[in-house]
Parts: sequence; C-alpha cells; structure tokens
Amino acid sequence: MVQELNHTLQNGRVMRISQPYPNEVILTIRAQRKNYPLLLSAHPTYARLQITQQPFTNPPVPTNFTMMLRKYLEGAHLLTIEQVENDRIVNLHFTSRNELGDSLPLILSIEIMGRHSNVILIKQEENKIIDTIKHVGIDQNRYRTLLPGADYIPAPKQEKVNPFKADLDKVENLLKSFPNREVLAQKLQITYQGLAFNSALYLADYLHQHDNQAKAFPDALANLKHAQIVKLNQKLDFTAFNYPETQVVASFESLSMLLDDFYRQKADFDRVMQQGAKLIHTIKTNLSKNRKKLKKLDQELAATQNAEDYRIKGELLTTYLHQVDRSMEQIELPNYYADNQPVKIALSKQLTPSQNAQKYFKRYTKLKNAVAYIEEQSKKTRAEVAYLENLQSQIELASPSDLPDIEAELAQEGYLRLKKQKRQQKHKVAKPAQFKASDGTFISVGKNNLQNDRLSLKIAQKTDWWLHVKDLPGSHVIIHSDQPSEETLIEAAKIAAYYSKARASANVAVDYLQVKKLRKPNGAKPGYVIYEGQQTLYVTPDEKLIKQLQV
Repeated sequence: MVQELNHTLQNGRVMRISQPYPNEVILTIRAQRKNYPLLLSAHPTYARLQITQQPFTNPPVPTNFTMMLRKYLEGAHLLTIEQVENDRIVNLHFTSRNELGDSLPLILSIEIMGRHSNVILIKQEENKIIDTIKHVGIDQNRYRTLLPGADYIPAPKQEKVNPFKADLDKVENLLKSFPNREVLAQKLQITYQGLAFNSALYLADYLHQHDNQAKAFPDALANLKHAQIVKLNQKLDFTAFNYPETQVVASFESLSMLLDDFYRQKADFDRVMQQGAKLIHTIKTNLSKNRKKLKKLDQELAATQNAEDYRIKGELLTTYLHQVDRSMEQIELPNYYADNQPVKIALSKQLTPSQNAQKYFKRYTKLKNAVAYIEEQSKKTRAEVAYLENLQSQIELASPSDLPDIEAELAQEGYLRLKKQKRQQKHKVAKPAQFKASDGTFISVGKNNLQNDRLSLKIAQKTDWWLHVKDLPGSHVIIHSDQPSEETLIEAAKIAAYYSKARASANVAVDYLQVKKLRKPNGAKPGYVIYEGQQTLYVTPDEKLIKQLQV
C-alpha cells in the first residue's frame, strides 16, 4: 500500500481535509492533475490507509482535530510516505509554512493497531504532538501520552524481525525445525513483523513448493502484487499474494480498489449502527412495546371465546330459577344445548338467583362488546409492528446518508422528538438511488419510506413500472419506461430483491405492475401502498450485477 500511495500521491498538495466519521479522516490530495481522497482510518475494526472512491458526507460542524489538520496541512506538500520497518505504522511526511513563512516539516502518522489505532499529527523538528484523532491520557497508557503538546513517543517496538531483511539461515532453521505447514506458519508469524496468519500460511506453502526453500523467501515477499478478494475456509478475506484461481472471488487493479470493495458494506453497516444508534433504539423499544401489546390482545381475545359459556349459564339459571336457592355456592343443571349434559355453575351468596343469572348475561355482553374493540386494536397493532419491522429492515440496508430521512420519518410519525433547531428546518428528502439497465433504461430505487413515497407517488410517471418484493419489507423500484424489455424487468426485479429483507435468499418473488395501478389509502403510514393486477417474477439477488448497473 505504501508503494502504491507513493507512486500515486508523492509531491501532491493537500487541497481539502474532512472528518466524515469520528475515527476517520480524509485528505484530498492533488497529484498528477487529479484529486485523490486519501482515507486514514483509526476504526477499531476497520483501521486502514487507502485512496477511497466511496461517497461521504461532512458533519455540519468540523471537529477540533479537523480544524487542527486544516490549520497545519491545507496547502502542504506530501514529500513521501514510509512504513516503519514492516510494522503497522505509516508516516506521511509533509512540508508546510508557519505564520512567518518558514518551512515547517510535519508528520501525519497512522498506527493500525486494532482498538489502539490512531492518527497523530506531529511537529517533526520538536517531536511534539499537535493533535490526535483519539486522545490517550496517562491514566489509559503509562508508556506514552497521546495528547496535544506531549512529546511524541513511538509505539512499543515488537520483538520481531523485518521479513524484508530476513537472515536466510534463520529461515532455513525454521523450515528444518517445523516441517508442518501450520506450525511453520505460526512460527513465521511469531518471528517476522506484519504477517497475518493467512499470509504466513501462504509463505509456508510457497517455501515447501520450492527446492531451495530458504532462498525462495525473498521471492515470495516480492510476489505482493495481486490485489484479490479470496475465499478461505468459507470466509471472504483479502490478500496481495497470488492465490490459486479457484479461491479468487474478485481481482482488482489496486489495493485501494480492493479495500473499497471489501469494506464498503462492512464499514457502512458499522457506521449506520453507530450514527443510527438512537433511531435503532427507538424502533426496537416501540417494536418490543407493540409486540407485548399484541400478545396481551391475543390473550384477551382468547378469553372472549368463553362468552358463549356465560350466555348459556345465564339462560340455564333463568330457566331453572325455581331450583336455585340463595344459600347455594354452586348448582349443577342439565344443559339443553348439549344433550342435557350436566353443567356446574358457580353462584354468589350475596346475590339473589335472578341477580346471579343477570351477572352471567352481563359478562357475556361485556365480552361480546370487547371482541370488536380487541380485533380493531389487534389490527392496528399488527400494522404498527409490520411498519416498525419495515423500518428496522430499512436501517439494516441503509447507508449513513439514508439516516436523516429515517429520522425525519420517525419524528413525523411521533416516535421521536427532534431538537428545536431540526424541527424548524424543513427536511429535504434525499434522492433515490439510480441505476441504468443493460439496454440504457433508467431505474430508480427508494432506500426508505419517505423516498419510496416520493418516488412512487410524485416522481414516477403513471405509465412507468413499479416493482416490490412480495409480502416482505423492501424498496420501491421504478423502471422509467412504459414498455420495458424482459431483460430490464429481470434486472429491476433483482435490484428490488437485493434492496429487501430477502437479500440473502436464492429465489425471491417480486411483484410488478404499472404505477397507475398503485393506491395509497388515506392516513396510511409512509411507504405503504396497495395494488392489484400485479404479475410476479422469481429472481436471485446478484450483488455483482447491482454494482455494474449503479450510476
């Protein structure tokens, strides 16, 4: 990656600096007549350094770290990028100007170390920290303090050897001592810097396959030219080694392109979980409350099934009133509705026989009246649960840019109370995602309910075609054509299946019909429409096709 970035960015100038997410900063560097967004991520799970083409949105108020980077690095020249031996630290060397116009050498260091990952801006001559993306005080780390103004102390050095400076005799000894590939891989990982276990396994296999095994070690390391996503033990991983074709899922022109593809969904999902935590909590809380309510209503409805028993007991008491004595706590009477089978009826001594009969009739009337109310409440609650499950599904499929629409919808429906400033601002619904079918026909996709309503009811022409996964939460998809080809219909159906809760299924039913047949009932929730006269296609979601068609 360092070689790739040096080749592309060396001698470039920093044009813009942004921090779209708490642990990630993007420097837009102008080099070779192009702008390259360089991502430095100190994310605890997805820490990395790469050129990214993924879209991002800046927060309305820049962070203190962003402001400090802008002060020192905007307009600075990138001299070189270097890795500290083969460790997980990369230093970007810049030269800028101070207030007096004198040259100011700076280092922007990224440490890729899991939850300890960090991005640190350092004054090179004074070896002082200007600022860090994550502040680490002495109470968190006694070895070194990562705070503005502190002396910069490098991360503790591992007791490992740089593999690019390896002693071949030592490699030979390891090969002789540990012939088993997995044990050898573990020893290589323990001995040399910067080796993941899969990389160590690859090296072990490579060495065993060559006659002069130890001398093959530098050749194996020099083979770091193949940006690939591979499938290892049923899990996707990425590598720069040349794995057998049978294991390769996808190959890329550069490591940056590979990382964009590999982390796009993972990082987006994680960002959505972080940024949408409040929305997710609101939906989960309301979903849990409505599910409990529905369970209680079902129990009450089951209890109303006894209503007929109360009516029959009331009628039997009325018929045989002359046999009932006020001193009785129970009486057994023949049930003429069931072949005169005896029925035991509980009585209250505080009531007259006639009042006991009336008590059963009142219970019967109360339960019968309750049925209509419970069924109505049950219907509303089921609709509420379906709506919230739909929102939950949309968040699972959302990108960070979709969250403001979902937040606005939750506020509009009364689930969420926005801050006064946000309430006063009129929310502008984001544009639907755009795709282009193989024959050039445009396809639009709503990523949430507000987008779905706007797309299906306002943007789409009456003669356009509408698609939606059958009986499951999903996006509204519009084909902007009155006579789409069969190929376009199938492609649009695959898009609809992909942007739905059935994304992982193999055979997904997708309904399609012309927009003019859609209808939104008065007072219906956002995104809810009814239709009839649809046809159905069965497709398998295809992520590779989706990427190809996306505009």
